[in-house]
Amino acid sequence: MNRTKRAISEVYWTLLEEKPYNKITVQNIVERCQVNRNTFYYHFKDIPDLTEYSIMDWTDQVIKNNCRFGSPINCIIPIAQEFVKRKQAFTHIYNSSCKEALIRYLNEVSFYIVQSYIDSATDNTSVSAKDKAIFVRYYKCTFAGIVLDWLAAGPSYDLIEFCQKICYVFEGSAKRAFQRLADSFPVEIMKGY
Repeated sequence: MNRTKRAISEVYWTLLEEKPYNKITVQNIVERCQVNRNTFYYHFKDIPDLTEYSIMDWTDQVIKNNCRFGSPINCIIPIAQEFVKRKQAFTHIYNSSCKEALIRYLNEVSFYIVQSYIDSATDNTSVSAKDKAIFVRYYKCTFAGIVLDWLAAGPSYDLIEFCQKICYVFEGSAKRAFQRLADSFPVEIMKGY
């Protein structure tokens, strides 16, 4: 990883905590980073490119450093904590023209943690790959939806506490659902799909 590129990204995250996306300029970034404009443009074509890179790099680091798959809470809470650490920055990105990049990478990190958890939770079951894919999509959409709701609310509630309560309330439900699928799935339910 290029240190200068990472330094520019870190400065950008800091600026996003301080002010809205549309108020950040390349000049703000290069002054704070103590590099020239050519250095910025060597690494990034513009601020949207920097935004996409920064979110992608954040996603990679979150996955690498925070995912332990013994239970859903071990996966979800560290991710929620990472969002809370940069809540103002993520709120600014969510309310910007780069919202789609944020949603894409939120879906990526959500998919990764859910896929990894479901793979480990169904190792010794007869749940088919097709049925696993259904669960992955459902839980990925649930977690991503929770984070998007939190961002849309400006984040006005405690995301970590909310995720802890959801994990507590639904603890064991995925394993029970996997067992039901492994036992037998009534064919008549699928009629009409």
